[in-house]
Amino acid sequence: MENNNKELEARMAATIGVEVGPQRSWDPVNLPMIRHWCQAMGDDNPMYTNLEYAEQSDQGSIIAPPTMIQAWTMKGVTETPAPGSVPRTEEQPYVLDMLDEAGYVSVVAVNCDQEYFGYVKPGDDISHTMTIESISELKQTALGEGYFVTELWTFINQDNEKVAEMRFRLLKFKAPQQAQRPASADSQSNKPKAPQRPRPGLVSSNMK
Repeated sequence: MENNNKELEARMAATIGVEVGPQRSWDPVNLPMIRHWCQAMGDDNPMYTNLEYAEQSDQGSIIAPPTMIQAWTMKGVTETPAPGSVPRTEEQPYVLDMLDEAGYVSVVAVNCDQEYFGYVKPGDDISHTMTIESISELKQTALGEGYFVTELWTFINQDNEKVAEMRFRLLKFKAPQQAQRPASADSQSNKPKAPQRPRPGLVSSNMK
């Protein structure tokens, strides 16, 4: 398979290892958000919501579910970064934007791996940075041709201690064009006609 994307691939390669951020958290780690998460996930671990139980444990307090780590630094539905966040600069182009511009506009998540290095507790202030860890060569997949991109998110607390890492891998691809082959006259004549859908009713503009 001929690859004419050398210039694109060189631009993408220049983004590997460039750290972006940090992205700050809107709120410190807190019990209400932990409780909502546990209720949504059906997780009844007493270390997450039972204050009396958690205080008697070796941790001495409530801890947040480790898998909740990404939730603390999410921007929310408005996509507004929290105060103190450092935005991406023009010198830090996003590889996914490059792929969009090159026509690789379809995307599918491949896998997400998290590794934990410490407990996160109420009152902790979590932030994360992100780097592009790797970009594959052009691949031909069942979905179409594209590139696998792996992002490395590093989560730290207010003491600059690394508490978790997340590797998020996705495929940016071009979906193949489906060839439209005209059916033969014989097959058309023998093919049963699809039932027609009823036409929508008309509503008078004079109705009040």
